[in-house]
Formats: sequence, structure tokens, C-alpha cells
Amino acid sequence: MHRRIVILGGSGFVGRALSARLTERGEQVVVASRDPATRARIPPGVEFIAGDVHDPAFLRELVRDADVVVNLVGILNEQGDDGAGFHRVYVTLADTLMDAMRANGVRRLLQMSALHAGDGPSHYLQARGEAERRVRASGLDWTLLRPSVIAGPGDGLFCRFAQLLRFAPALPIGRADAQFQPVWVGDVVEAFVHATEDPSTIGQAFDLVGPVRMTLADIVKATAEARGWHRLVIPLPGPLGRLQAEVGEFLPGKPISRDNWRSLQRDSVSDDNGLPKLGIAPTDVRPRVREIVAGL
Repeated sequence: MHRRIVILGGSGFVGRALSARLTERGEQVVVASRDPATRARIPPGVEFIAGDVHDPAFLRELVRDADVVVNLVGILNEQGDDGAGFHRVYVTLADTLMDAMRANGVRRLLQMSALHAGDGPSHYLQARGEAERRVRASGLDWTLLRPSVIAGPGDGLFCRFAQLLRFAPALPIGRADAQFQPVWVGDVVEAFVHATEDPSTIGQAFDLVGPVRMTLADIVKATAEARGWHRLVIPLPGPLGRLQAEVGEFLPGKPISRDNWRSLQRDSVSDDNGLPKLGIAPTDVRPRVREIVAGL
């Protein structure tokens, strides 16, 4: 019997890939978004329901017959810089979702978090950490998945730098030595799929990282090389990096914000990779950067 799996944030980068994979496996997948235009981005075979996931009544109806709920909703920047936007998206939504699940007797929750959630002064990481604490205390059958930066076609990492580098012969960056372990989007998807099927993952948190550590400068250089561009990366000293974030706070789209800068002070790496524990061999993203940025 196929399960009904409800995905919040299913129209996003990871959500679309996960929806497609679960549908391939014969699951009944439901994705909700308040923007009807996102229906066009939903993979074939996925049920789309228009509505605001922050509305308690809508959420209660959405999860009423669910066997599994997956929460992928996320933002990397907020309006302003006081943490309120991150708190609403991560903490308040998690509370509302879990209340809706308990009201309907739905127990299985997979929650997307972030590597080092709760560590450091970043509003983003602090909100992720608070959401984790509330999920752990929920009494539900939860699993937390905590990726480093996620790489794949259409990502917010290599693709974002490709856009910045298109017309820039040189790119000054703060914290150029910040370390990451980019994780392939397909590996993240398989981790979620495995967690939906394996009850031994209940009550556990898994760091999801790639097998290779890359600095921010490495990521920028790999992006340029994949596009056949010769670009100069200019590492900025700390004070200039902070100044760059201050300026970026007021630019359209916030190419870098104050909170991004705070997040960069904590390397996004882990020695406790959850992928092998889930039977997944971590993918080295470096040979796939050309595929990631193709067509931009």
C-alpha cells in the first residue's frame, strides 16, 4: 500500500528532487505552496495543493491523512536583521506543523535542519537550533537531517557564484578560508527517502556532508573553471569582509548579509557523516560542477 507523504517546501530545490524520487518509488506525494505559479515546477505525478503553510487551519487539513510529513521550508536571508524572519520560518512553523500533526494523530516527521544548528551568533543557525530542540521534545517520531551546503543543478551555491562571476573579472570575498563539505543533492534526497522507510532512524539526527572539504575560495574558483572563465579571487581581511556584508545587507537580493557573515564564522564541516550510516556513499561534487552550472 502506497503511503501519503506531505512535503512542506516541496517546490524548492531539494523538494522538487525529493518529490520526483518518492513518486518514482510509487509513493503518493503532496506538495503545498501559497503561490499557484509554483505548480508548473512540481514534478509529474505529484499532487499540488495551494495554501499558506503558516495558516494553522490549512496545515491541519493538509496533514490530516498523511503517513509521513517532511518539512523542507527554509530561507537563507530575512527582511531586516533581528532574527524575527528566521524564527517565523523555522520555529513558529515547526510548532504549528507539530500541533497539526498531533491533532490528526500523525506521528512521522522528517525535519530538514542545518549543520551546526544552534551554534554561534547567526540568527539563521540559532533559529534552526531552536526548531531542533522543539522537534526533539515533540513526542513525535522525528528524524533530523542536517546538511552542509547542498550542491546540484539550480543550487544556491555554485549557481549563485556563477551568476556573480559572469561579468566580474575579480571577486572579493570575506572569509575566503571558510570551510564547507558540499553535499550532492541526490545524496540528500536518498537520505530522506531512506529515513521515510527505516524506523531505526526515528529519534536520530544525521549530519549530511560530502567527502571533500572545500574553502569558499575553492568553491568560487571551481565555479569559474567549470564555465571556462579566468577570474581572480580576492580574499578580504576580516574588517573588510564585515564591511562587505554591511553593504550587501542593503543590495537587491542580499548577495551577502550580516547574518551570512555571522554564519561564515563557523566552518560547515563534520567528522560524523550520516550518509554512510544510511547506506549512501557520499558523492564528490567537484567533478560535477560543470553539470551544476551548465545552461546558466
